[in-house]
Amino acid sequence: MSLLNQTHNPDLTSWVASANVAECDFPIQNLPFAIFRRAGSAEAFRGGVAIGDKVLDLAALAALNLFAENLQPALRACSQSQLNDFMAMPQATWSALRLALSQALATGSALQSSIEATLIAQADIEFDLPCKIGDYTDFYTSIHHATTIGSFFRPDNPLLPNYKWLPIGYHGRSSSITISGTDFHRPVGQTKAATADEPTLGPCKRLDYEMEVGIYIGAGNEMGSPINIEQTDQYVFGMCLFNDWSARDIQGWEYQPLGPFLAKNFASTVSPWIITNEALAPFRQAWQRQKSDPQPLAYLSGQQNSTLGSYDIQLEVSLQTANMRSAQIEGQKITRTSFKHSYWSVAQMVAHHTVNGCNLQAGDFFGSGTQSGPSLDQVGSMMELTSAGKTSFTLENGESRTFLEDGDAIIMSGFCVAEGATRIGFGSVKATILPAKT
Repeated sequence: MSLLNQTHNPDLTSWVASANVAECDFPIQNLPFAIFRRAGSAEAFRGGVAIGDKVLDLAALAALNLFAENLQPALRACSQSQLNDFMAMPQATWSALRLALSQALATGSALQSSIEATLIAQADIEFDLPCKIGDYTDFYTSIHHATTIGSFFRPDNPLLPNYKWLPIGYHGRSSSITISGTDFHRPVGQTKAATADEPTLGPCKRLDYEMEVGIYIGAGNEMGSPINIEQTDQYVFGMCLFNDWSARDIQGWEYQPLGPFLAKNFASTVSPWIITNEALAPFRQAWQRQKSDPQPLAYLSGQQNSTLGSYDIQLEVSLQTANMRSAQIEGQKITRTSFKHSYWSVAQMVAHHTVNGCNLQAGDFFGSGTQSGPSLDQVGSMMELTSAGKTSFTLENGESRTFLEDGDAIIMSGFCVAEGATRIGFGSVKATILPAKT
């Protein structure tokens, strides 16, 4: 079973020279989508595709009428200020446009002279959210993260009985999902110290990041019609980097019995580029469950999920303090892991989300939950790095942290590498913590 096609050919090069540079995030084998305009301009936001250090203006491309007539509706959909209409189109349309873009940008393309003027330097643009996110669901798919967090509260029984039977998730708030570069104020909420008789209202003292993968849904399903696990690729448009900030002390007081609320809905940050599911095909691996664990129920099992259900996406987190920024230091890497460690797959998330008849829609968004690997240098949150605040860690400039402080910025990056494939990247996602509004 192979999902590869000519757009993944590692021998492909582009007439956009920067796309052929080693370690480039956006070679011709990637071609991710975003919504952009020239920075500081009054231009309309519209769709673009990254190629090297440039962005291909899809509205300008559509106006040239260079592509086959059957692709013009897709290009016109990409000319809008949000990608929802394009995402709602069939998987075959996404794939056909990707192929046409690949051919147009490839070395030797007859369209080069016509298209060159539609390229804009990425250094000169600003981004908006790539689509209107209607509904947002946050999952809890990393067993390493779930076990570590559970051990802080239930040392003898870290995992709840249902964890290995179904992908745990909760419905979050989409209105506070913002694009990379959008800074936010430290949240305020109720907290209660263990020795206190009553809670108090005040700024969060245990602010944390959560390193996640974001999953964008494309074409939706009809209400009452579950998505078969073998067909989920028809519904998953692509992925991004996702920082689902967390106020640990607020959550500790409020989360029982219903789960996260104000601790999670104050800010979440996405990277601007959607890496399409098709672009990720060379980096998919077998998904498997230890034989000693419960095996998934039938609706969560499938041949393609077993063969290609896992994605090897390398995830890195850097911390930049205010002092580092003043010294023009970009930040210090504090953790790295891979999405391949996820206990539940993307296909299983989609199948489980809809098994009750829930109708997904174009632009719906899943968070994978904090992604952590099996060792301390692979954890996806400060909560794990500091054993729930019991220890601190020292940065190279001598500063120490237990949780995040005002002025701190978190920068997440991601990329994929595999033998016989061209490396592709996700770009980055960054936001800085501002003081609380009190």
